[in-house]
Amino acid sequence: MTGIIRVLLADDQSMVREALATLLGLEEDIEVVAQVARGDEVVAAVLEHRPDVALLDIEMPGLTGIEAAGRVREAAPAVKVVIVTTFGRPGYLRRAMESGAQAFLVKDAPASQLADAVRRVLAGERVIDPSLAAAALAEGADPLTGREREVLNAAADGSVNAEIARRLLLSEGTVRNYLSTAIQKTGARNRAEAVRIAREKGWL
Repeated sequence: MTGIIRVLLADDQSMVREALATLLGLEEDIEVVAQVARGDEVVAAVLEHRPDVALLDIEMPGLTGIEAAGRVREAAPAVKVVIVTTFGRPGYLRRAMESGAQAFLVKDAPASQLADAVRRVLAGERVIDPSLAAAALAEGADPLTGREREVLNAAADGSVNAEIARRLLLSEGTVRNYLSTAIQKTGARNRAEAVRIAREKGWL
């Protein structure tokens, strides 16, 4: 790979973001051209700064890194996406790959490994943390449908069925059915436990 690799960093923790920027900046062939703190700022920054690679944290306000990855794929398909997260949850890995991310790494990986991942995704490779890949295979597929995840997410703040129905433009009966199925699929006793289990596995 010749030339300078332009990188965008998205992380809501400023100390982590600046540390990553400093570490990557030490690499002769990598330049951090933009930094954002919110998931809903990623696409605008990508379109303005035209990075080769976007490094996205998962847990961000506005949009998650996984949601932002999907929007980057639509707005700038040539940009490669690397998901970097504190939370090594198997379900996150599966969803990240489905959203169009080319790499998935945990934040405690050595800086040299992150720089190597940036180079490798630009060369067309996929880079996945080996322990996460093994855990994802052992865990199996996410059993929840997109709509079940949406309803379960809406229930996470304690909203009653009527409120969830209004927010998602569904009937109360439909909301009740989705929640019931989600509870059953997660093996939970109630919706609060279903939310907790789904989050722990990275399905939400």
